[in-house]
Amino acid sequence: MSVPPRVLTVAGSDSGGGAGIQADLKTMLALGVHGMSVVTAVTAQNSVGVQGAWELPVEAVRAQYRSVVDDIGVQAVKTGMLASAELVEAVAELIGGTDAPAVVDPVGVSKHGDPLLAASALDSVRTKLLPVATVATPNLNEVTQLTGVRAESEDDLGRAAAAVLEYGPTWVLIKGGHLPGDAVDLLTDGTEEHWLRASRHDNRHTHGTGCTLASAIASQLAKGQSVPEAVAAAKEYVTGAIAAGFALGGGIGPVDHGWAFRPRVG
Repeated sequence: MSVPPRVLTVAGSDSGGGAGIQADLKTMLALGVHGMSVVTAVTAQNSVGVQGAWELPVEAVRAQYRSVVDDIGVQAVKTGMLASAELVEAVAELIGGTDAPAVVDPVGVSKHGDPLLAASALDSVRTKLLPVATVATPNLNEVTQLTGVRAESEDDLGRAAAAVLEYGPTWVLIKGGHLPGDAVDLLTDGTEEHWLRASRHDNRHTHGTGCTLASAIASQLAKGQSVPEAVAAAKEYVTGAIAAGFALGGGIGPVDHGWAFRPRVG
């Protein structure tokens, strides 16, 4: 039996299963790669918010990473919640020494607005983590947090992308999901542009969207796709997951990572 491509997520745990490493591993399974994890933080989290978060020691994160990479190996790495400047810098150093593409989701706040990254860590994200990213995937709030640029329309996405690219990622995917109208994203390396457009689904259950998209990109890169191919395939996957998102608990439910395997009605 052939070994599937291997993808490593370096992120926080979501006890509710909608985002974080739980969403990452579900996405990887759905897309046919072997998912592995480095837990950076543990959260007490459900559909209504984050009730608590505890970051792991840097040495625990390093040990998990080295344990997986040195024995099993990876074809792509994805980062999510890194919590502190110390963790950001340690993970950036680890990724910089790994011969695999890296997808950086610069997670700043949860879907419910709870902070997941210390303000003191922003400079480390800019100067240490973004320079080692093959693809950075900020949403519009994260663009503003990192660069000060505020994108309020589709016409602003190019300016937002240029501001992020100044920090050194090879590609940036500016996620325009917070804008009105269609869900429009811009992927660019500063030379070529790829606009990705999808119809917006009237579904409030979108917890885990960012984690899912970044993990889907990493999964497709691990299969050998180019960055534009991987992002287009990931966009298609996450759009289906959003359309199939379901209620869970009393707040915002998760996207459905297994939507492609569900029986179709009608």
